[in-house]
Amino acid sequence: MARIAAVKFALTSLLLAAAATASPVQARTWTDRTGDSSAAVQVGQLPPQARVTYGLIRQGGPFPYDKDGTVFGNRERRLPAAKRGYYREYTVGTPGSRDRGARRIVCGGPERVPHMCYYTADHYASFRQIVE
Repeated sequence: MARIAAVKFALTSLLLAAAATASPVQARTWTDRTGDSSAAVQVGQLPPQARVTYGLIRQGGPFPYDKDGTVFGNRERRLPAAKRGYYREYTVGTPGSRDRGARRIVCGGPERVPHMCYYTADHYASFRQIVE
């Protein structure tokens, strides 16, 4: 019985020591949820297909996919909060994919001259703001 108590004491001590040295848990901010706190990408750094999609957005289309330009709900709250209808999504073609793939550009504001656009390569799990 004394041996079991000693093992429990040792394990408890280890757990307390680990908890005391760990960094405190903080609330996640919007930049944490986007992945990289410097979540920006230059237009020239985008994949070629994303640059084509971005150009189509700037000229108002036409777009190759029926879902392009539809409202993006931001249900995951990975983009700054805005009223419904503020964000629109556009497909970025993925070479070799049989469907629309996972890559998108999501823009907020007016359709032809959006206030900001974001690129995601992982179907909304993370976003990088597009800067010119």
